[in-house]
Amino acid sequence: MITIRQARAGDQIAMQQCNLMNLPENYHMKYYLYHFATWPELSFVAETENGRVVGYVLAKMNDDSGAESPLDGHITSLSVMRSYRRLGLAERLMNQAQRAMVELYGSKCVSLHVRVSNKAAFSLYKNTLKFDVDHTEKKYYADGEDAYAMKKNLEGLYPAEMDSLDF
Repeated sequence: MITIRQARAGDQIAMQQCNLMNLPENYHMKYYLYHFATWPELSFVAETENGRVVGYVLAKMNDDSGAESPLDGHITSLSVMRSYRRLGLAERLMNQAQRAMVELYGSKCVSLHVRVSNKAAFSLYKNTLKFDVDHTEKKYYADGEDAYAMKKNLEGLYPAEMDSLDF
């Protein structure tokens, strides 16, 4: 059985390992700590019965000056270890992060970036999670690849009176 739980500061090494194994975009440890210190309730991990972290979502609220709304959420990173894919973990992680954005911050919208070449991730975001392409950001990634900037309207998806998600 795999449990989805809120990430803790002690999870950053396992989260970084999951990131390094699966994604070309890698983050310094201080970036994970920044998320934990600023938005500790928005990031989640998928954990096996023996305590191994096999996936994570790193999320935040937009704090960019000039952002359309200070209540827009943003998914910084999502990763699931290859041997644990196609079990619905990415969807569960994303739902938990989105629910927390709505319940704790009143978020109306969530955004993310995905590589134009990452067809599997794009399909997950577009078809399963119902994100829409807002625009394409040219040379968004360090290697020069373009990114789809995607958004999802969260209004009405996680009503406050609804019970917590049970998995």
